[in-house]
Amino acid sequence: MPKMVLLAEYLSINANVLNTYTKKAEVSIEVEEKDVTTFASLGWKEVLGGLKSGELGLELFNDYAAAALDAIMWPLLGTVVPFEVRADQGAVSTSNPKYTGSVLIKSWNPITGSVGDEATVSVTYPTSGAVTRATV
Repeated sequence: MPKMVLLAEYLSINANVLNTYTKKAEVSIEVEEKDVTTFASLGWKEVLGGLKSGELGLELFNDYAAAALDAIMWPLLGTVVPFEVRADQGAVSTSNPKYTGSVLIKSWNPITGSVGDEATVSVTYPTSGAVTRATV
Protein backbone atom coordinates (compact mmCIF):
# COMPACT_ATOMS: atom_id res chain seq x y z
CA MET A 1 0.00 0.00 0.00
CA PRO A 2 1.59 3.30 -1.06
CA LYS A 3 2.05 5.96 1.56
CA MET A 4 2.81 9.65 1.24
CA VAL A 5 4.01 12.36 3.56
CA LEU A 6 3.02 15.87 2.48
CA LEU A 7 6.28 17.79 2.21
CA ALA A 8 5.76 20.21 -0.64
CA GLU A 9 2.09 21.05 -1.29
CA TYR A 10 1.37 23.44 -4.13
CA LEU A 11 -1.11 26.30 -3.68
CA SER A 12 -2.04 28.98 -6.16
CA ILE A 13 -4.71 31.62 -5.63
CA ASN A 14 -5.54 34.03 -8.44
CA ALA A 15 -2.33 32.93 -10.26
CA ASN A 16 -0.19 33.74 -7.19
CA VAL A 17 1.89 30.72 -6.14
CA LEU A 18 1.74 30.76 -2.34
CA ASN A 19 3.88 27.71 -1.41
CA THR A 20 6.29 29.90 0.57
CA TYR A 21 3.50 30.92 2.97
CA THR A 22 1.47 27.69 3.09
CA LYS A 23 1.47 25.57 6.22
CA LYS A 24 -1.74 23.68 5.35
CA ALA A 25 -4.09 23.49 2.38
CA GLU A 26 -7.23 21.37 2.41
CA VAL A 27 -9.82 20.89 -0.31
CA SER A 28 -13.09 19.36 0.87
CA ILE A 29 -16.03 18.51 -1.35
CA GLU A 30 -19.46 17.21 -0.37
CA VAL A 31 -22.80 16.38 -1.90
CA GLU A 32 -26.18 17.15 -0.33
CA GLU A 33 -28.10 14.08 0.76
CA LYS A 34 -31.67 14.12 -0.57
CA ASP A 35 -34.19 11.76 1.01
CA VAL A 36 -36.27 10.08 -1.72
CA THR A 37 -37.84 7.42 0.49
CA THR A 38 -41.34 6.25 -0.47
CA PHE A 39 -43.68 3.56 0.80
CA ALA A 40 -42.23 1.35 -1.95
CA SER A 41 -38.89 1.51 -0.08
CA LEU A 42 -40.34 -1.09 2.36
CA GLY A 43 -38.97 0.65 5.45
CA TRP A 44 -35.53 1.36 4.04
CA LYS A 45 -34.33 4.92 3.59
CA GLU A 46 -33.34 5.83 0.02
CA VAL A 47 -31.12 8.78 -0.82
CA LEU A 48 -29.82 10.56 -3.89
CA GLY A 49 -27.03 13.07 -4.25
CA GLY A 50 -28.08 16.71 -4.63
CA LEU A 51 -26.02 19.85 -5.04
CA LYS A 52 -22.24 19.67 -4.66
CA SER A 53 -20.26 22.21 -2.67
CA GLY A 54 -16.72 22.61 -1.47
CA GLU A 55 -14.30 24.56 0.65
CA LEU A 56 -10.64 25.49 0.51
CA GLY A 57 -9.18 25.61 4.02
CA LEU A 58 -5.81 27.29 4.49
CA GLU A 59 -3.29 27.93 7.22
CA LEU A 60 -0.69 30.45 6.10
CA PHE A 61 2.28 32.27 7.57
CA ASN A 62 1.55 35.96 7.05
CA ASP A 63 4.06 38.39 5.55
CA TYR A 64 3.40 42.13 5.46
CA ALA A 65 6.22 43.12 3.09
CA ALA A 66 5.40 44.80 -0.23
CA ALA A 67 4.16 42.21 -2.76
CA ALA A 68 4.00 39.52 -0.02
CA LEU A 69 0.99 37.56 1.27
CA ASP A 70 -0.97 40.34 2.97
CA ALA A 71 -0.54 42.60 -0.07
CA ILE A 72 -1.68 39.76 -2.36
CA MET A 73 -4.77 38.76 -0.37
CA TRP A 74 -6.11 42.15 0.77
CA PRO A 75 -7.30 43.36 -2.66
CA LEU A 76 -8.98 39.97 -3.34
CA LEU A 77 -11.43 40.39 -0.45
CA GLY A 78 -14.99 40.00 -1.75
CA THR A 79 -13.99 38.58 -5.13
CA VAL A 80 -14.24 35.14 -6.73
CA VAL A 81 -10.82 33.96 -7.92
CA PRO A 82 -9.29 30.77 -9.32
CA PHE A 83 -7.31 28.32 -7.16
CA GLU A 84 -5.16 25.25 -7.72
CA VAL A 85 -3.97 22.75 -5.10
CA ARG A 86 -1.66 19.75 -5.56
CA ALA A 87 -0.17 17.33 -3.03
CA ASP A 88 3.29 18.06 -4.43
CA GLN A 89 4.92 20.97 -6.27
CA GLY A 90 6.09 18.59 -9.00
CA ALA A 91 4.43 18.27 -12.37
CA VAL A 92 0.77 17.30 -12.58
CA SER A 93 0.48 13.56 -13.19
CA THR A 94 -1.64 10.53 -12.35
CA SER A 95 0.18 10.35 -9.00
CA ASN A 96 0.03 14.15 -8.45
CA PRO A 97 -3.41 15.36 -9.59
CA LYS A 98 -4.40 18.99 -9.44
CA TYR A 99 -7.67 20.24 -8.00
CA THR A 100 -8.87 23.51 -9.50
CA GLY A 101 -11.86 25.78 -9.27
CA SER A 102 -12.86 29.17 -7.95
CA VAL A 103 -13.32 30.41 -4.38
CA LEU A 104 -14.96 33.43 -2.81
CA ILE A 105 -12.41 35.34 -0.73
CA LYS A 106 -14.96 36.13 1.95
CA SER A 107 -12.60 36.99 4.81
CA TRP A 108 -9.02 37.90 5.64
CA ASN A 109 -7.54 37.96 9.15
CA PRO A 110 -4.46 40.15 8.74
CA ILE A 111 -3.45 40.05 12.41
CA THR A 112 -4.22 37.20 14.82
CA GLY A 113 -2.35 35.62 17.70
CA SER A 114 -0.94 36.14 21.16
CA VAL A 115 2.46 37.07 22.52
CA GLY A 116 5.07 34.75 21.07
CA ASP A 117 2.79 33.20 18.41
CA GLU A 118 3.74 32.84 14.78
CA ALA A 119 2.01 35.35 12.50
CA THR A 120 -0.40 32.85 10.95
CA VAL A 121 -3.72 33.21 9.17
CA SER A 122 -6.38 30.48 9.12
CA VAL A 123 -9.17 30.93 6.58
CA THR A 124 -11.79 28.82 4.84
CA TYR A 125 -13.22 29.85 1.48
CA PRO A 126 -16.34 28.39 -0.18
CA THR A 127 -15.96 27.17 -3.73
CA SER A 128 -17.99 28.83 -6.47
CA GLY A 129 -18.91 26.55 -9.35
CA ALA A 130 -17.29 23.21 -10.20
CA VAL A 131 -14.10 21.86 -8.69
CA THR A 132 -12.21 19.68 -11.13
CA ARG A 133 -9.53 17.02 -10.79
CA ALA A 134 -6.97 16.68 -13.58
CA THR A 135 -3.91 14.49 -14.13
CA VAL A 136 -2.43 16.31 -17.14
